[in-house]
Amino acid sequence: MGVTWKLKSEDVARIRFGFSPLWELVASLRTLQDPARQLVHLPWIKAVRPRLAQLDMDELFALVPAEGYLADFLTPPPDTPLPDFAQELDRVRRTPPDTAALEASKVANVDRAVTERFRADPATGLRRTADALQAYWDACFAEYWPRVYGLLERDVLRRSRQLATGGARELFASLDPAVVWTGERLLVDRPWCDDSDLHGDGLVLVPSAFYWPSVAVMTAPYQSALIYPVLGVGTLWEDGPPPAPGALAALIGRSRAQILLALAEPATTSALARRMSLTAGAVSQHLGVLSDGGLAVGMRVGKQVVYRRTSTGDALAVGSGGSRRGSG
Repeated sequence: MGVTWKLKSEDVARIRFGFSPLWELVASLRTLQDPARQLVHLPWIKAVRPRLAQLDMDELFALVPAEGYLADFLTPPPDTPLPDFAQELDRVRRTPPDTAALEASKVANVDRAVTERFRADPATGLRRTADALQAYWDACFAEYWPRVYGLLERDVLRRSRQLATGGARELFASLDPAVVWTGERLLVDRPWCDDSDLHGDGLVLVPSAFYWPSVAVMTAPYQSALIYPVLGVGTLWEDGPPPAPGALAALIGRSRAQILLALAEPATTSALARRMSLTAGAVSQHLGVLSDGGLAVGMRVGKQVVYRRTSTGDALAVGSGGSRRGSG
């Protein structure tokens, strides 16, 4: 059993990445219900669980059970490269009530009284659910989103390089063992059957930290999307920047050494600033010194400049005990 998508050449040409704060928020509802499934998120669970007593979570947990199908209208595939939470939540509010009622009826193994209440008046249920998502975001997720976003951003930058240098074959081969690309069809090992063409608008690839380690798919009537586990999720709740080995710090300065080690994966100035707890201006100055010294190089990706280590920077970081930049 699984999903088989037939990708035409125009679909392959329109593969794109998207971030989704709403996807992460909704997936985290499962993490709260079954912490043993994702012990990697235990620091976050311990921090937010005391806050849940002040929230009405019954309807959210009913629409997003710990396993199995969850109502698709809660996780519309991102329609821009970087949607913000308010934009995504507005899409939930604008879901056709009939669609929301139908999807709520498909959710199994939950308190049927709660889902029946939703189905009895789906327009009101949509407003109530969107308000609950907003309250949950404000109380338990908003302060952590920059950290999650930084991890997702690093993953997308790495995958974008793979797509640019190795094409679709190399990209799909690296996503997850459950994803297989034959050159014409994309096979996704999921406990759900679908054999269809994409509907002419390409494929959106969405990295996820809170759906990790599983993959998920969305298809018609939604934009076709593949949600895949982000790399490096084990580092998500580590505090502070990577340690700077003494010799490297003595050579180029502690902050620059930490930035050089952090560039084991490409990153933007803003992402590095968040991770280092430095201002963007300070990081920019350090990157300028590293670039002038031939240890790092910037490349424009869309509207952003992404920095990576050069081979000289790799040699210096690895020689000091740092990590080697991933291939691809």
